[in-house]
Amino acid sequence: MNPELERYSRQVFFSELGEAGQTRLMQGRVLLCGCGALGTVLAETLVRAGVGHIKIVDRDFVELSNLQRQVLFDETDVAAKLPKAIAAVEKLKKINSEVQIEPIVEDIDHTNILSLAKDVDLILDGTDNFEVRYLINDVSLELGIPWIYCGCIGSTGQTMTILPGKSACLRCLIDSAPEPGSTETCDTAGILGPTVNVIASLEAISAFKILSGREDLIKPVLTVVDVWEGSFRQMSVADLREKAGCKACHQGERIWLKGDQGSRTTQLCGRNAVQVSPAEKSRISFEDLAEKLQNSGAVEFNTYLLRLNLKDPDYEISLFRDGRAIIKGTDDPAAAKTIYARYIGS
Repeated sequence: MNPELERYSRQVFFSELGEAGQTRLMQGRVLLCGCGALGTVLAETLVRAGVGHIKIVDRDFVELSNLQRQVLFDETDVAAKLPKAIAAVEKLKKINSEVQIEPIVEDIDHTNILSLAKDVDLILDGTDNFEVRYLINDVSLELGIPWIYCGCIGSTGQTMTILPGKSACLRCLIDSAPEPGSTETCDTAGILGPTVNVIASLEAISAFKILSGREDLIKPVLTVVDVWEGSFRQMSVADLREKAGCKACHQGERIWLKGDQGSRTTQLCGRNAVQVSPAEKSRISFEDLAEKLQNSGAVEFNTYLLRLNLKDPDYEISLFRDGRAIIKGTDDPAAAKTIYARYIGS
């Protein structure tokens, strides 16, 4: 065996990978969008496997509630208030110094995703919101770069691999992002660590196949796992690209990449607050949302406004019926978008 492969010998002994596949992994370049629960498992798995260059992009910092499932972080990272990308890379360099790991503390949006993705072989979804996922989908189709969709809530997770021009894309599967407040989030419905570990591991296996040159082994399926029930389902999406008539696939529509879709933020001068406005106005049911948020903090609402006072972190969310919200307690638009995604969704 080539001495350079010795640390990866147990992978090389796996016949489906072998020396040739391992060598290709070591030459691979990956963009990891998000370094929370999914992202930390993905990052550690890829670094231990010897994937050559990994860009880790995340806008958030480490909090105590992250430690239950975000495997790269510990209490010292919380005390230091480190950005997740920085804390992750500090740990990962100790695991494998041969891998080039690039921490990027940024909010992924339509202004920077092209430059982040232009020189990679694969994009991985480690995020927690659909806005970034649709941006990834657009840039994947635009540049012809495969990406792997992944998401978790409670005990359930799902994943699907997108091969531009060959398979269904995210918009073939879900044409538009769910309306704010219409879906559960990890901060309203909870999340189990094993859910994250199982789904991220499935995503990592698909990444290994693509990076090692075995894209032909990727099945055209949406995989859904419920770790609490012990169920595993795979739904075929083999003909979805043709049936869906997706404008992104068939007409080159890039509404997220162009900035036509996506939330907007405005700093409110002198108020230590940021207004977050969704791309499209909706009609939020305060009654339903208040029930979802009852364990997150003190929540009250009237005909016009729902207000959530969070204890940790210390923010106040004032949400209007059309989905617009004022996040009080920060003047950082990226932080405000993170809070919005956590508690309102999408």
